[in-house]
Amino acid sequence: MKFAKMHGAGNDFVVVDAQGLDHDWGALAVAMGDRHFGVGSDGLLLVLPSGKGDLRMRMFNPDGSESEMCGNGIRCFTKFAVERGLVTLKDGKFRAETMIGVLEVQPIMEGDKVVRARVNQGAPVLVPEDVPVDPSQRLVPIGVGHSTAQRATGSGAEFFNPDDMVFDWPVAVPGHSFSVTGVSMGNPHAVTFIDTPVDELALADFGPMVEHHALFPNRVNFEVVNVIDRTHLTARVWERGAGLTLACGSGACAIAVAARLHGYTDDNVDIKLPGGTLSLTWDGKGDVFLEGPVELVYEGEWPV
Repeated sequence: MKFAKMHGAGNDFVVVDAQGLDHDWGALAVAMGDRHFGVGSDGLLLVLPSGKGDLRMRMFNPDGSESEMCGNGIRCFTKFAVERGLVTLKDGKFRAETMIGVLEVQPIMEGDKVVRARVNQGAPVLVPEDVPVDPSQRLVPIGVGHSTAQRATGSGAEFFNPDDMVFDWPVAVPGHSFSVTGVSMGNPHAVTFIDTPVDELALADFGPMVEHHALFPNRVNFEVVNVIDRTHLTARVWERGAGLTLACGSGACAIAVAARLHGYTDDNVDIKLPGGTLSLTWDGKGDVFLEGPVELVYEGEWPV
């Protein structure tokens, strides 16, 4: 089976044209994702036919579980599909079917190569039961720490009621307590803003505790963030089913939303992650747009 090894801001994937193929994809993701005995990756991406868009993307984590969406992965998917002629662009874009719906993707070209991509990641979901979280696992009343979550729009200042969201909810784990804001970008995220540098937090220790916390019935991706200024954030991510990753596209979207809800940022923000910088746009009321780099590492064959 032919594959391509790609990465988006250091978040690396094995990409396969799976049209017409039939395998135990979860088991294959485990085998190929192993960094000692396999190719090594943060996930396996499949290019498949779509009945709703131009192509369909499936993504399997290195633990074999299937993820609803992957922002860095869809840029790798885009480069693979466009450069191999598997999709025809219309007005410079195409439509990719994912588990969270059909997303519009715009590849950014240098010659005949895709070097970046801009993805409409859809609107964030903030309703607690849809993130999802289990409110029975909360430790203190809703709204502690903040009275409002502010967003700026073109028509002036508007306000979300934090009682309607997972806004600075406490998550206690051995050795620490985090205040998290819950955002779903089709997959669940818990975002915490901290004052100490993100590099100094023992994320490898705390990440799995938060991921498997009883508050999150479907587990959760966990993002820790420093606010630099209104257009720059620095973050690290513990990714559900993958662990520490150099970047997370859907996590960057969740961070941008959470930062805007707290009034820390405006429409556009650059988020620096260990593997590179991703650019996010959210107007506070509509879809979130993600733009970032994508690169081919190498191509190979895997015995099946």
